[in-house]
Amino acid sequence: MNQLTNAARASGRAPFIVGIGGTTRPGSSTESALRAALHHAEELGAETRLFGGEELASLASYSPEQSDRTEGQRALVEAVRRADAVIFASPGYHGGVSGLVKNAIDLLEDLRADERVYLDGMPVGCIVTAAGWQGCNTTLAAMRAIVHALRGWPTPLGVTLNTAGVKLFDAEGDCLDQQVSGSLRTLAEQVVGVRSPTVGY
Repeated sequence: MNQLTNAARASGRAPFIVGIGGTTRPGSSTESALRAALHHAEELGAETRLFGGEELASLASYSPEQSDRTEGQRALVEAVRRADAVIFASPGYHGGVSGLVKNAIDLLEDLRADERVYLDGMPVGCIVTAAGWQGCNTTLAAMRAIVHALRGWPTPLGVTLNTAGVKLFDAEGDCLDQQVSGSLRTLAEQVVGVRSPTVGY
């Protein structure tokens, strides 16, 4: 599963991890969780690029018949094209991935004719936030099904965060829950393909 990130190290460059997710609400738990996972990936030596809620909201709706992409659409597709791994993060809306995040994922159809088709062979981390475990679990299943359809490998750990009645991140985006922070670190380790030297196994 980690052939791509291992190949990056063998070539003397840092693995490149792209994060896609969030909501239009500033300081959302979804985007805070994604930022935390990417931060852990950076601590493990990765280079990262975030496409958060504000950036995703500015993307035009995906149209398969449209040949000219906007600058924002091209930036997202090009980032994933050169990525070694991806992390998706979505709130659970009515049991599934939000339209904002799904629109960004749909743009990856532009990778269909690449030498590496879609996310073929790529490790993909999945993060879901929802106000209840049912929304968390059904959305995670939907997200993993999407990753499989794109030929990616969902990491063994999918992080689900039940936000009902709890505050998991402060105003600066720092995680307030040690268990959640540990889960996001583990997901980053699985995406990057290394274990943190600060954690015992």
